[in-house]
Amino acid sequence: MIGITEIQAAAERIAGHTVRTPTVSSPGLSALLGAPVTAKLELLQRTGSFKARGATAKLLSLSEAERAAGVVAVSGGNHGISVAVMASALDVKATVVMPRSAPARAVEIARDAGASVRVTDDMDGAFALVGRLREEGLTLVHPFDDPVVIAGQGTVGLEFADDAGELTDVLVSVGGGGLIAGVAAALRARRPDVRVWGVETEGAQAMSEALAAGGPVPVALSSIVSTLSAPSASQLTYDHVSALVTEVLVVPDREAVQGSLDLADHAKVWAEPAAGCLLPAARRVLERVGDGARLGLVVCGGNATTTDVMAWSARFGLR
Repeated sequence: MIGITEIQAAAERIAGHTVRTPTVSSPGLSALLGAPVTAKLELLQRTGSFKARGATAKLLSLSEAERAAGVVAVSGGNHGISVAVMASALDVKATVVMPRSAPARAVEIARDAGASVRVTDDMDGAFALVGRLREEGLTLVHPFDDPVVIAGQGTVGLEFADDAGELTDVLVSVGGGGLIAGVAAALRARRPDVRVWGVETEGAQAMSEALAAGGPVPVALSSIVSTLSAPSASQLTYDHVSALVTEVLVVPDREAVQGSLDLADHAKVWAEPAAGCLLPAARRVLERVGDGARLGLVVCGGNATTTDVMAWSARFGLR
């Protein structure tokens, strides 16, 4: 299990390379949800998502030989962007493998950063290709199954605990589980009474299915939210979530896209559906916990384009 000591060490390591993102109360979201809301704006992080933290922590931990050989990452979008951009900044050669479902903009950004980008038919194929590239000597920067990466993501929770006012419940999006594992570890160490809730989208339910099965299992991926679409949780992330997280909620893609529109209208931030899914989940949490709740939302990323969100909105018949 990742502890507060590892997360504090990661914070010291990545300081100067990543942004201490704003933690702000949101009058608009508070009015919309009917309870006080504080948002951790990781969409303002370098590379547009929290992924820069874990990627930077891992890259800075490499030996000289590993740096010289280069790294490889597999990603549905944001992790690939972060590895490409941060590897370039740290003078490490990077290869990024993405499925065709990854946003075209993510592929473009990774290439523009200087990474070698390989595109596969699906996420299973992406992980298989990464396995072959590792055999050729590249070091894997895994999106979630790595204690160094999880500690890096945990710095989100460390900052949230230090900067937010009173909170009762914090909601965190879940793909493979690296973010929520790190955030939950930090929050439970600093604020042990705070409940942590995970949020997935239908068709990207790796963690909720793992919890139901008693351990990680392969899942069928169909969600439009590619940045949450992990083919399975890992044992490492499962162990953290099962021990530290109250529950993982699952919302439909349509509600996640509506959440992105609501974040734009009411919070004045442009967030991707991987963060938009927090709003419908927040309503469920409020129904469950009753009066007196004070919510924290980790707004994990903002790398969806206006064209993406307009297309999804039209698909689901949203305003």
